[in-house]
Amino acid sequence: MFWISLGQMAVMASFILIGLILVKVKVLDQGSSKILSKLENSIFIPALAMGTFITNFTREKVGIAWKLLLFSFAVLLVVIPIAILCARLATGSDYIRKIYTYGLSFANFGFMGFPVVAALFPQYNMYYMIFTLPLWTLIYVWGVPSLLMSDGNEKKGIASKLKALVNPMFIAMIIGAIIGICGIKIPDFALNVINTCSECMSPIAMIITGITFASISLKKVLSDLSIYFVTLVRLILIPLLFGGIYILCVKLFSLDIPEYYFACMICSLIMPLGLNTVVIPAAYGRDTSVAAGMALVSHVLSLITVPLMLMLFGF
Repeated sequence: MFWISLGQMAVMASFILIGLILVKVKVLDQGSSKILSKLENSIFIPALAMGTFITNFTREKVGIAWKLLLFSFAVLLVVIPIAILCARLATGSDYIRKIYTYGLSFANFGFMGFPVVAALFPQYNMYYMIFTLPLWTLIYVWGVPSLLMSDGNEKKGIASKLKALVNPMFIAMIIGAIIGICGIKIPDFALNVINTCSECMSPIAMIITGITFASISLKKVLSDLSIYFVTLVRLILIPLLFGGIYILCVKLFSLDIPEYYFACMICSLIMPLGLNTVVIPAAYGRDTSVAAGMALVSHVLSLITVPLMLMLFGF
């Protein structure tokens, strides 16, 4: 698994490098990431979600959904206080503290997590998507509005936050779940379109990451020690903590926790810090140098830490 996951991370790193080079040689500009992000969020990720649920969301598997959601919420209840505490230790700046809190609370479980799970654990694709639903929900109702947009001129209420949940990915999951559980037959060409779009998700996500990294000042990034502290917590300490808790529960207390619960949890926790900390503040004209540095350092180090964590936990 170490070499398989290392190979997969190397493939993803290659696409990140492609995105970076395309900007450096002026084939693409920084604005290209916005267009690609719209394609990613409106077509490619929804296609992956729909295709996964069409294939896997059967009547036999419906019963596990609510238990997996509760498990995900329980993990969040522990992760978020850790994130808030570590962010306070890392910096005295209120703005940077919110950036760190978001990054530690929500790893790149989407752009990075979906392709890794699809490549290494395809049998857990649907479970992973269900597991991440509480994460997406909290991102929309708390993470983005309260941490990344809190200084904006527009104050969003509960209704507008909940409205954000009605997005292409959630709609695609619902449609896929209905088709899957009802056993509705759809034409082969439609399935081919969905599957082809799904295959675009991973490379486009990594190219977007490379485009984002192209504007980062390495000198400024490498001199900020707080970035390394936050990255260490995100990539190593949090996964080790939850992996240790899981192993203790299974070994010491003999709890019957399915392996796919553990796989979903670990895959969501070992990913690098997400890119929302760069993309969203940038849209409001704020300084993104620390956020971009945090994303860059964590993504580079994750090329090694992700395979190591998977090997350590016996996958």
